[in-house]
Amino acid sequence: MREFDYVAEPSIVTAVHLARAMEKPLLVEGDAGVGKTEIAKVMAGVMGTELIRLQCYEGLDVNTALYEWNYQKQLLRLRIAAEEGRHDDLEDLIFSRRYLLERPLLRAITVPDRSPVLLIDEIDRADEGFEAFLLEVLSDFQVTIPELGTIRAAHRPLVILTSNRTREIGDALRRRCLYLYIEHPPFEKEIEIIRAKVPGIAERLAAEITRFVQELRGRRLMKPPGVAETLDWARALITLHRDRLDVETAHETLGCLVKDRHDMVQLDEGKVGRLVEVAGGAGD
Repeated sequence: MREFDYVAEPSIVTAVHLARAMEKPLLVEGDAGVGKTEIAKVMAGVMGTELIRLQCYEGLDVNTALYEWNYQKQLLRLRIAAEEGRHDDLEDLIFSRRYLLERPLLRAITVPDRSPVLLIDEIDRADEGFEAFLLEVLSDFQVTIPELGTIRAAHRPLVILTSNRTREIGDALRRRCLYLYIEHPPFEKEIEIIRAKVPGIAERLAAEITRFVQELRGRRLMKPPGVAETLDWARALITLHRDRLDVETAHETLGCLVKDRHDMVQLDEGKVGRLVEVAGGAGD
């Protein structure tokens, strides 16, 4: 995972290894921006395989996630058959794999040559009905299409589900998964992540950014910044040719870290100045 610039402690590596070896889904929870989705992307690179992503949202239904029939092509084929005077076996003709539109869940089962990585992102945003549908898919890695029968996975995918805990995931789904909770990283890990993801950044600036962000997370914010926001801020400061923090730049670029109007109002220039002072104090 480090070859793909993912800084992972033993608990993350162990959880991913067990999910792969035991062929069980891995449910990863944690605050937004701590690197949950990145695990799936990195594992696809590590395994040299396809990453298939299902982005969950309220109202997500089975057709969107599993399959749909290509009605336009089916209708066109029926018209051609009528012109040819063909009236037998039309149902078998139009309800075949060539007219099937594979959505992420079906695609993950039908990859022919190797196990893909299936990322079910933000499962907490989908409703309980869709969660119940997932139970069969994740238990047996097979789906039943009435017109075609049961399709089973030739190669079981590595399944990673992520959740930001906007709602509680049901016990039935949890029991089918291994579990991993990712905290915001400690100082040494976060600075290592910055070094890996933002090559060439000055050591002093990387340390000041990390102290500033970690101090900011200790405040009562509506949406504390995650590692993704830390990296955005580091890249922004590099773009502005800064090699250390100053109050004016920190205040003007605060939108890289803070994504809530209430939090932005609370962090006036005076408070930002005190955070910059704390961030730079340890380096002086």
